[in-house]
Amino acid sequence: MYKRIKLENGIRVVCERIPYLRSVSIGIWVGTGSRSENPSNNGISHFIEHMLFKGTDNRSAREIADSIDSIGGQLNAFTGKECTCYYAKTLDSHADIALDVLSDMFFNSRFEEKDIEIEKKVILEEIGMYEDSPEELVHDILSETVWRITP
Repeated sequence: MYKRIKLENGIRVVCERIPYLRSVSIGIWVGTGSRSENPSNNGISHFIEHMLFKGTDNRSAREIADSIDSIGGQLNAFTGKECTCYYAKTLDSHADIALDVLSDMFFNSRFEEKDIEIEKKVILEEIGMYEDSPEELVHDILSETVWRITP
């Protein structure tokens, strides 16, 4: 059974306690993905996803990674058509660290010019790898065929 709570500031919290597990998954889900983009900002959701890992006012990119690695956790993100998600997985005893790192990334990320240029190249490499994978590319071709001029 899961619990759904809406805070005064509008943030929705959904949680489920599974008593026999010692792990926790914490995610920040943003209701914007590639479907919300247009030709002038196409790819911005995915780009922002990458930039949140490049450093904050409080942590360097290395410190972000080390904060989660040092507790045996996992930190990642993904961008889909409907949403973007930033998440951490770790032992339940380290939930406070995971939440601190995620919230720092989400609210205090720096977007420095040098990092912006690096991530542009990284994303172009990802697109190239994706386009070399027919089993992935076929879904985009289908969407383009079905939806034509809509994002």
